Amino acid sequence: MRTRLFLALCCVMCAVTSVRAAVVTWSRYNLSFEVPDGGVVTYNSNTRFEVQWDEMVMTVQLYAKDKTTEKEITTNLDRKALGFNMYDTKHGKIKVKGFKGLIIDGTMPDGTRAIIADLISKKQNLIVEVTINYLLGNREMVDDMIKSFAENNNQQPNREKHKQKVQTPEAARQQELQRKQQEQQKQQEEQRRRAHSGRLYDA
Repeated sequence: MRTRLFLALCCVMCAVTSVRAAVVTWSRYNLSFEVPDGGVVTYNSNTRFEVQWDEMVMTVQLYAKDKTTEKEITTNLDRKALGFNMYDTKHGKIKVKGFKGLIIDGTMPDGTRAIIADLISKKQNLIVEVTINYLLGNREMVDDMIKSFAENNNQQPNREKHKQKVQTPEAARQQELQRKQQEQQKQQEEQRRRAHSGRLYDA
């Protein structure tokens, strides 16, 4: 079933051609993504790339999309999670420009977290499967790594453009007023607690 669904692109994919700074690329398919600095590449072939840090491991595997359905991909994600003995798993989607992203995440037997994302290319006969084992506090960085995958001639990863929020003077005053009110409430609660701590009550 797996062979039929995901035929590895061993004959047509080129190996990872460069790891400069925190950008990784497969030049032939204009595929690029970003990873944190300081990672150690532990495996690098035509269709597979692995890198690890002290608190995280990432594997990228390339498959042919062919006529694979979303249901078949979801079933494959379940099999992968079962193979890792993941529990408390849940399915979801992730927005990645140029791809349709399906994910499953959960907890590993050692208590760490894991996410498996299948990124279905909208341009090529390609599925990019990203597996990341990480500590809970790193989830935001993990999501950014997955969202950075991109297919473009410039071989530049996707980078989120955060809209700058400009705070009005009135909003700033309201925020400061709320902060002062919260501090006053905390002080009053502390005074009441101290006042009651010395009292004795009949049962």
